[in-house]
Amino acid sequence: MNDQIFCQSCGMPMTEEAHFGTDADGGRNRDYCCYCYQKGAFTADCSMEEMIEFCIDAVKDITPNPYGDPDTAREAMRQWFPMLKRWRKDA
Repeated sequence: MNDQIFCQSCGMPMTEEAHFGTDADGGRNRDYCCYCYQKGAFTADCSMEEMIEFCIDAVKDITPNPYGDPDTAREAMRQWFPMLKRWRKDA
């Protein structure tokens, strides 16, 4: 069973307490990372497509790159992101 926690906005694995965003009261938010969510609000007002493009740029320098190339990353994110809480149509 995979109990890894991923940001429900950008998909980043949150493996340390410092990775979690913060609620308005300063408490840790376990749904969103510190880059996407601070003080109870999203840090960027963006579309899912804009988030995907931002994330493609963010992962390009990771070694090894989990996606290989930008086109593969874009396709994988377009399939995965609609399942994340921020981007789900039913949320």
